[in-house]
Amino acid sequence: MDRLMVQPNQDAEGLQLLDTPEAWDEFSLPDPTVPDCLRSSVVFEGMHCAACAITLEDALRAVPGVREVQISSASHRGQVVWSPQQTRPSEWMQSVERIGYKAVPANDAHAHERRRQEARRMVWRLSVAAMCMMQVMMYATPAYLSAPGEISAEAMHLLRWASWVLSLPVMFFSCAPFLSNAWRDLRERQISMDLPVALGMVVTFVVSSLATFEPEGPFGKEVYFDSLTMFVFFLLMGRWLELRMRDRTAGALEAVLNRLPDSVRKRQSDGEWVRISIRGLSVGDVIKVLPGEAFAGDGLVLSGQTQVDEALLTGESLPLVRRVGDRIIAGSHNLSGTLEVRIEQVGAATRYAQIVALMESASVSKPAMALLVDRWAKPFLLAVLLASLAAVIYGWRTDPAQALMVGVAVLIVTCPCALSLATPAAMLATAGALARGGVLVRRLEALQNLADIDTVIFDKTGTLTRDAFEVVHVHTRRGVDADKALTWASSLARHSLHPVSRALWSEARRQAEASGRLPALDALLAQEVSEQAGQGVRGVLQAPGHAATNLRLGSAVFCESPMPSGPHLQVSLADDQGWMATFELAEEVRPEALAVVNALKKMGLTLKVLSGDGQSAVDKVAQHLGIADARGHCQPQDKLQALKKFQAQGHRVAMVGDGLNDGPVLAGADVSFALGQALPLAQSKADFVLMGGQLGVLVSTVLRSRQTLRIVKQNLVWAAVYNAACVPLALMGWLPAWAAGLGMALSSLLVVLNALRLSQDNIAVLK
Repeated sequence: MDRLMVQPNQDAEGLQLLDTPEAWDEFSLPDPTVPDCLRSSVVFEGMHCAACAITLEDALRAVPGVREVQISSASHRGQVVWSPQQTRPSEWMQSVERIGYKAVPANDAHAHERRRQEARRMVWRLSVAAMCMMQVMMYATPAYLSAPGEISAEAMHLLRWASWVLSLPVMFFSCAPFLSNAWRDLRERQISMDLPVALGMVVTFVVSSLATFEPEGPFGKEVYFDSLTMFVFFLLMGRWLELRMRDRTAGALEAVLNRLPDSVRKRQSDGEWVRISIRGLSVGDVIKVLPGEAFAGDGLVLSGQTQVDEALLTGESLPLVRRVGDRIIAGSHNLSGTLEVRIEQVGAATRYAQIVALMESASVSKPAMALLVDRWAKPFLLAVLLASLAAVIYGWRTDPAQALMVGVAVLIVTCPCALSLATPAAMLATAGALARGGVLVRRLEALQNLADIDTVIFDKTGTLTRDAFEVVHVHTRRGVDADKALTWASSLARHSLHPVSRALWSEARRQAEASGRLPALDALLAQEVSEQAGQGVRGVLQAPGHAATNLRLGSAVFCESPMPSGPHLQVSLADDQGWMATFELAEEVRPEALAVVNALKKMGLTLKVLSGDGQSAVDKVAQHLGIADARGHCQPQDKLQALKKFQAQGHRVAMVGDGLNDGPVLAGADVSFALGQALPLAQSKADFVLMGGQLGVLVSTVLRSRQTLRIVKQNLVWAAVYNAACVPLALMGWLPAWAAGLGMALSSLLVVLNALRLSQDNIAVLK
């Protein structure tokens, strides 16, 4: 996953460099929902509001071959689903540039530098506006404080000219972003929040200039350079602070992205080390990783010992020791020693790539409340323009200059920046904090759903219990050797990531290693293996001295086992003759499970257990944890039917499982959690993925979701109250332009600051 380098002043020819499969593979993945299409992650530069996001989505959807577009106004990121048979990245990126924006790959190496340059330019514009504002206010003060006749007309005229001169840098330098964006909107017949703001600036400057040039004219009664410079300063200050805070709220995503190194030290066949680009790295290569460097791929440690930081990838906050024989994951950091690592996974196959893909998908998803605001953004802005025009027409006969300034105040104060930021800012802040704690949010809307749940359903195996088991008894049919049954079962178990399968495979390897049969076990591979969710694994085994045998490994029903359920977890094996063996596995309840169950009960949630294991084993765990409603022998369809029954009764249900065999019920729940580090992230149906495999973060996630919904509601109420209070004041002429600019900036800042509380790592501070 090498980082692309798109030059800052990229033209159409430069964009064509992204049209090769090697280039677009760096920021695109096959889309799982749309056949033969790619999903590209892109950052959009030049956008500021929900209306900008809608304009960009409309422009991209108009390109032939673009199937789906999702853009977040809060994170400025988007995902574009497109067909390589019909279009290329340069084509849909040019459609964005034609309307005045810029699209760059999400992993573009120059993107961070461009953001820094833009931030520096904004600081310069803010500084110029601040200096000129203070001088203009100094020249305007005598007009406000002096009595009629105390200052001569000539002196007053001179003060106006001085204010006009000082307003020129503000108008043509500090206001440049607003004016250029407004001109783009007019040229493209679009509308964004910069259009009413820019109109207000231009009208204020023109009216004040006319009063300066013709003091006896219809607009000569008063100048408004102080209002102009003040509200430009307030708007720039608000936008700069909003940019800084947005980077913090989405900081976890930025912290994870671009963690891979640009190059690595690879060992050549002659033993020499040579530095190569990460794009040239392949499975089987041996690399050297020094202290302070990031790992470029998933791999196995061949030599050395160190501590690694996996906090952003697994949620493990403490450094972990890694030595010979241990595995490391791409994107984690080497903290102390020098390692030699054999690469086992690179690029999109790494766990790091799957995490990045999930986080990017979450960063552009839109909760229902945000979609509602986006849908009304453009009509609202149009209504603002019409309301401003009506105010000007109404007051024109009485006082044209005052009527124009009333219209300016309406234009500025009603811009719905706070409303458009209310929901996504809070959701992104929470998603970032959860990511730092080891919880991946696949859909932002799931945070809203989680806050409303009243019932939590747990799977048992690997969820309430540890995912490590010990084989304690083996029951076989007459004539079948227990070692043979375990060996044959392991040929299927090695193809599954289920905790029970891993336990059988580990036990078979342990026994084979003790008896010297490990090579024979490794060579015994089942063919045509398929896994049936919630039931088991089937395949064909060609064992030495035996004909090809159809094997099934899984539940008692799946394998037609005659064994009665007992206190231990049971998994059975069947061949062409029917039931062959049953393995009893001892399981241990997770040490944190009891505390989690008690905490959820205190929150008023109803808890249930649905498991495919025997009823006695399920009852044993449920009784230990104090969960009264527990059902065993549940097939996937049984779990789904039970879930739908609860939902039909009006319950909002969360499902917590291992994500491997609970796909239907995870997808059907109002919100779902998948637990376990071995989970194939890309295949999970869950809304939340607990990367560290710890059940304890479930409680903090529910608490955060509730606090997030409260803050979203606070933000929406504040935005509504602000507009309800200020719009009448502006229409009646009681709100000057500078106060309107201050109100608009402060309303957006308050929303973002309120959302920023959610980015704190300690949930206790929110209570």
